[in-house]
Amino acid sequence: MNLGMPAVPDVLAPRRKSRQINVGKVKVGGDAPVSVQSMTTTKTHDINATLQQIAELTASGCEIVRVACPTDKDAEALKIIAMKSQIPVIADIHFQPKYVFQAIDAGCGAVRVNPGNIRKFDDKVGEIAKAASDAGVSLRIGVNAGSLDRRLLEKYGKATPEALAESAVWEASLFEEHGFHDFKISVKHNDPVVMVKAYRLLAERGDWPLHLGVTEAGPAFQGTIKSATAFGILLSEGIGDTIRVSLSAPPAEEVKVGHQILQSLNLRQRTLEIVSCPSCGRAQVDVYSLADSVTEGLKDMTVPLRVAVMGCVVNGPGEARDADLGVASGNGKGQIFVKGEVIKTVPEAEIVATLIEEANRIADEMGPDAQVGTAQVVTA
Repeated sequence: MNLGMPAVPDVLAPRRKSRQINVGKVKVGGDAPVSVQSMTTTKTHDINATLQQIAELTASGCEIVRVACPTDKDAEALKIIAMKSQIPVIADIHFQPKYVFQAIDAGCGAVRVNPGNIRKFDDKVGEIAKAASDAGVSLRIGVNAGSLDRRLLEKYGKATPEALAESAVWEASLFEEHGFHDFKISVKHNDPVVMVKAYRLLAERGDWPLHLGVTEAGPAFQGTIKSATAFGILLSEGIGDTIRVSLSAPPAEEVKVGHQILQSLNLRQRTLEIVSCPSCGRAQVDVYSLADSVTEGLKDMTVPLRVAVMGCVVNGPGEARDADLGVASGNGKGQIFVKGEVIKTVPEAEIVATLIEEANRIADEMGPDAQVGTAQVVTA
């Protein structure tokens, strides 16, 4: 069945040409798809809890996971976690350079280093480069507005885009002087405008793979808006090779938002998309309840399917006809459309059950190979 999904989706701009690195088994940069990351919230030394959360993140679509490593106990746990995780593990290192070497020895897929707060970091670059190269481990140079090198704060007065970019370029040059190129860069800021400008500067300066992130983005709603805004700008310009949505929320929510952003830009295959009416005095049915009920009923479905839940005679028939599956509601009943054809008319009370039944029938016809990704809800 042809569900109307484009074989080669339109994108706003071609991807920036970046070098490619490996984060464990996941390729980042080059022609690799933009990957979605998150970070555990557990104490890393609680191995069982950390592995459980990694398993939950993996099930939600997370492709790379980062774990904090602030203590000796956390560093000692990395080997077991890296070995048992189904997705590559990145060790997040601050302050203590010794943990960088322990993470490399533990077999982590990559190590995130923060030049702004690791003691005498620049003096350790050669040793880190050699250890990472010998082990086949990549790095992330993670510059952060909240922990920018003191020298740059004195020069610029605050964490400006220029300060963030200069810090990253300087650290990149140190690794490259030692012949080490297997790293990506992030320059995170809590202000999307500053963050976008910093990444644009980096994109002009070199071909490093770029990890996008708005740091300390805030609670779920605010953080989602900030991340979607910043990522949407940069990814639409072809900038960005892997993303982490930072939310004050369960990490699986970060993954969900990340996939939705990529799907909205056609950087991932669109999966279940529910198109529904916004608030409108023309609606002749309770569209809010209908849309919520259909969304809940199809929450576990991930086939590339567009479902329209419409509540008035103005846009309803057209939207329902253009969707793979849809309903145009009014006067206590709903016309059910499949691929542009009316297949039946049902009472309003049966609309939800009918849409769910038809969606499941279409999914069964498509087969299990089509069921990947996460759901998307869009208001018309």
